[in-house]
Amino acid sequence: MSKIAITVVTILFITTNIFSQSTQKFIDTGSVKNQFDYVIDESNNYQDYKVVKANWLLKLKLNVTDSLLASKKKLLDNSNIMNSQKILIDSLNIKLASTDTVIADLVAEKESISLFGIQFEKTTFKTLFFLIVVVLIGALLFFITKFKRSNSITTQSKLALKQAEDEFEVYREKALQREQKAMRRLQDELNKQKKE
Repeated sequence: MSKIAITVVTILFITTNIFSQSTQKFIDTGSVKNQFDYVIDESNNYQDYKVVKANWLLKLKLNVTDSLLASKKKLLDNSNIMNSQKILIDSLNIKLASTDTVIADLVAEKESISLFGIQFEKTTFKTLFFLIVVVLIGALLFFITKFKRSNSITTQSKLALKQAEDEFEVYREKALQREQKAMRRLQDELNKQKKE
């Protein structure tokens, strides 16, 4: 009787295990690690081995393959994105370098002044311009002084000429009067001599 009881209990145990295994369904949601843990935890033990359902292994293999393909696709997409971003960064760096060159040229142009096609720094140009203005003002003052001196000399010369002309006029009148007197005397003398 005990053999029959042990046999019935064993059959019930195996049947329960079989029915419980056949009613269990493999989970295909969640991470691959969770799926492996589920397969290991829900598999039957047989001595030192685990008995795993073949359809679970096939489903796990399919899920792992899908995960690997998705990861490879994601890596490839990320690599493509990185390459396109690297190209974009390189083009932006080139544009930045050209912009820096343009900015440097504009700053140099702003800090310099072109005169007769020659570029001068603003400070040099201002100094040169100030020196030219000072020289021109000095030359103007020099010529004004010279003009005043010349004008003064001309005025004095005109005054002296006027005085000389006046003196000459007085002298001429006196000389004319003397000449007229001398002519009268001479005429008188001639008249006297004709009468004699």
